[in-house]
Amino acid sequence: MRLKLLCLSTFAIALAQETPNTVPPVGRDQHRSMIVTKFGIVAAPQFLASQAGARILEAGGNAIDAAIAANAMTGLTQPYVNGIGGDLFAIYYEAKTGKVYGLNASGWTPKGLTIEHLKSKGIEKLDPIGVHAITVPGAVAGWDALRKRFGTMPFSKTLAPAIYYAENGFAMPEWGARSWVSQKLMKQPGYANTYVPNGVKPGLGDTFKNAALGESLRQIVAQGRDAYYKGKMASNLVKFLQEQGGAHTLADFAEYEPEWVEPISTTYRGWKIYELPPNGQGIAALSMLNIMETFPIADYGHNSAAALHVMIEAKKLAYADMAKYVGDPRFSPMPVAEMLSKDLAAKRAALIDMKRATCKVLPSEISQSLDARGKETIYLSTVDKDGNIVSLIQSNYAGYGTGMVAPGAGFSFHNRGAGFDLQPGKPNSLLGRKRPLHTIIPAFMQKDEVAIGFGIMGGWNQSQAHAQFVANIVDFGMNVQRAMEVPRFTKGTFEGCDLQMETGIPDSVRLELQKRGHLITPLTGYSSAMGNGEAVMHDHKRMVNFAGADPRTDSGAMPQNPPIP
Repeated sequence: MRLKLLCLSTFAIALAQETPNTVPPVGRDQHRSMIVTKFGIVAAPQFLASQAGARILEAGGNAIDAAIAANAMTGLTQPYVNGIGGDLFAIYYEAKTGKVYGLNASGWTPKGLTIEHLKSKGIEKLDPIGVHAITVPGAVAGWDALRKRFGTMPFSKTLAPAIYYAENGFAMPEWGARSWVSQKLMKQPGYANTYVPNGVKPGLGDTFKNAALGESLRQIVAQGRDAYYKGKMASNLVKFLQEQGGAHTLADFAEYEPEWVEPISTTYRGWKIYELPPNGQGIAALSMLNIMETFPIADYGHNSAAALHVMIEAKKLAYADMAKYVGDPRFSPMPVAEMLSKDLAAKRAALIDMKRATCKVLPSEISQSLDARGKETIYLSTVDKDGNIVSLIQSNYAGYGTGMVAPGAGFSFHNRGAGFDLQPGKPNSLLGRKRPLHTIIPAFMQKDEVAIGFGIMGGWNQSQAHAQFVANIVDFGMNVQRAMEVPRFTKGTFEGCDLQMETGIPDSVRLELQKRGHLITPLTGYSSAMGNGEAVMHDHKRMVNFAGADPRTDSGAMPQNPPIP
């Protein structure tokens, strides 16, 4: 009888792996159903954002147009994680050609901001909410680059939903009400007036308006990206930053351009997994998967002690290399090919002791430790009826970022520059017009007729969460919803054996991991420490789209409705 059950179980897993994400699990062991439709879908971390993007699809827009609309709405409804004062990265999959494009819209430092400049002012460490942590925000330039190359709609269409809700207000949702106010930022210039009007924190169901943000978006509608980087808005932003002691100039804004980049990739058991190249951390996700591929993860069982041990140890090894070698490739060469080689992965995998956790790992020697902990980001994905996919991530870095709001702007500046190293000579050392090592990463994966755009936000959580999601899909045959919501682990530090783990992973597994030396902090329920994400999937053979949304935020995947006469 046991052999018969084992055979049936093996057959079920094999069947699920042959038809990824389309075969539901036996019984009801996921909390939400996938969205399934032959029309487009928008999966964003806030339901009004998903709805805004879906409305754009219904109006004839494509996946790019929907992504811009959804992102603009998240900047209004979730300003504690993103907004037009931050940066943006995106992967675009063009269904008709099968080509994958990458956009890096991360901003650079002011030209005059150098280690020497800071030392002349007696600054030995960057204040994470100080003006020197503010790099030129790239989000609006990123929208413009996406729209001009692949979009079909003007900003007057895609920004209209966000402008409406900014000027007329929206009712505060559950997660938003819980996350809205940062007490440490209350004295930052412009913060309280913008987000806590009249000194009253908006609560669940209260209406919140941000007319200043609506006006900023209207200026972008009227003048395009130039409003933000060259117009009256730019002058206002730069004047404000200089008043706070910043080295920013109008030229730093006017001369900024995002960069179209070639995505990097690896294979994982027949799937091709894409991330963006440095200055982002996506290379760590691919390195981690390469190491994991050398172990029979599926045979160990989902979220078993053995499978989790391999993933945790692979994370440490991959992140050690990322911390040593990754920075802005415009300033120093990055050994990308070497870091992604299967030979290196095999050597790194050989360092994993299945019986004992390693609390200190050394980076690879190819031909530091980071303490930046920003984890406040949004991720969204869109797919249109033709199968085009956008995988987009956008961030303030830590919460509201610096919390600094220029007069009349309606948005806070991020603090991405806090991630720079103030010791010279390293890949991530501070220099003028340089982009820092970035945590935010969109992702994409593909096999045969199936394409999936996915991402999970959360600082240094992201690469390890990506690897867990891919294993859920590939090794355990989960659909995109279940793969997103099952319990996860995260390790926010680069050294030590500490990590956090959701209690949905059984006590017996956590006990076994502790016996191997892992120092686990259990987190109940769906924990925000695990980040949150979304995923969309296109089955080209059947021309059907699927989507899943993480229950760890106010997310919701929204399908496009068909035309109604």
